[in-house]
Amino acid sequence: MKKIIFTSLFLALAFIFTGEANAQSVSGAIGTIKRGGTTRGTVTLNIPGGLHVNSNRPGSEYAIPTTVSVTSPGIKVSVVYPRGKNRKFSFSEDTINVYDGRTTFNFSVTVPANFKGNSVKFRVVVRYQACTDEVCYQPKSKEITLTANVK
Repeated sequence: MKKIIFTSLFLALAFIFTGEANAQSVSGAIGTIKRGGTTRGTVTLNIPGGLHVNSNRPGSEYAIPTTVSVTSPGIKVSVVYPRGKNRKFSFSEDTINVYDGRTTFNFSVTVPANFKGNSVKFRVVVRYQACTDEVCYQPKSKEITLTANVK
């Protein structure tokens, strides 16, 4: 009996930790930027089936919002968050606004006219809390670097 319980517990934990470890992937793209000009870029969060993340405005004081930070010294960046989907979960009386599937965040970048250099690197950090319909995992952050040519 102990062996069956141990094996079941081990398989359940292995599923949870494997699913959590591979929960999300983050990618991004940005075009060429003209000195003194503005361009757009994207950050994409891929959320596997069976999981969702709270939106940037989840509508619940207990839900940790998804945030996207795009930074580069001396460069102005503005992130636009997509609308999420309102969903009802058994653990909450109210709906919670969430993202699922492939979610794209747009951002705009303005490079000063006096920018020196031929390229600029951006540090992108996406912070999210992945959840199933019954349980939420610890919040995580994924970081990537994007590079844009400057002309």
